[in-house]
Amino acid sequence: QLQLAESGGGLVQPGGSLRLSCRVSGLTLDDYAIGWFRQAPGKEREGISCVGSRGASINYADSVKGRFTISRDNAKNTVYLQMNGLKPEDTAAYYCAADRAAYCGLGFYNYEYWGQGTQVIVSS
Repeated sequence: QLQLAESGGGLVQPGGSLRLSCRVSGLTLDDYAIGWFRQAPGKEREGISCVGSRGASINYADSVKGRFTISRDNAKNTVYLQMNGLKPEDTAAYYCAADRAAYCGLGFYNYEYWGQGTQVIVSS
């Protein structure tokens, strides 16, 4: 059974950092692109970063470029999102998702499998 499980969310002050993890099970992570998405209340789901299978491609939304870094450890079946320089507007539920593809995109419609999400709150 395919499962994606996010962790690492929490409350952080502006300018702080968090590292989100997306642990996958039931699939061979090597074959899948993984995307990170977020959704704030009343807003549409936004693709913020993705990494292709075996690291074939990496993309970032302009809103997080230079602050967030995606990485993957296929041996641990885990993809990470390092978030630095957090801003109040980064507050949202963060989700990871999997797409069986070498290259990745930030459109949520491309992704078949989704985790349950982890909440990030950036506030003083």
